[in-house]
Amino acid sequence: MSTSKPEISKRQKQLLDELNKCADELSGQELYRSLHASEFSMGLTTVYRNLQVLVKQGLVRSRHLPTGEVLYAPVERDIHHLTCVSCGETKRLEGCPVQAMKTPKKISNQFELLFHTLEYFGLCHNCSQSIKA
Repeated sequence: MSTSKPEISKRQKQLLDELNKCADELSGQELYRSLHASEFSMGLTTVYRNLQVLVKQGLVRSRHLPTGEVLYAPVERDIHHLTCVSCGETKRLEGCPVQAMKTPKKISNQFELLFHTLEYFGLCHNCSQSIKA
């Protein structure tokens, strides 16, 4: 990780603050609605544009659901999930199996690592049972 923090705009700070208020992940639409109801209203396009900047700066992580929806969280939250590809149900994993892995030195010297993601996709119990029935 970089030792210096990237400079962020006022709007990006507002998005980060809103993400930090929430204990879970938020979609761009949820962030837009939350900010629209506050004094920090901004357009939906502005929300998504600034989220992309924050992701590229390594301050926000994004998670793509099978539905195409993207969820965002501060990068400090090292959260991983199991997601049902049929109904979209998501369960949070305890701990982070990736932290125990060592990134090969050759790779870590060639890239500035910002964050990682780990997702498992499968069928939840209910969807699995309905397929077998």
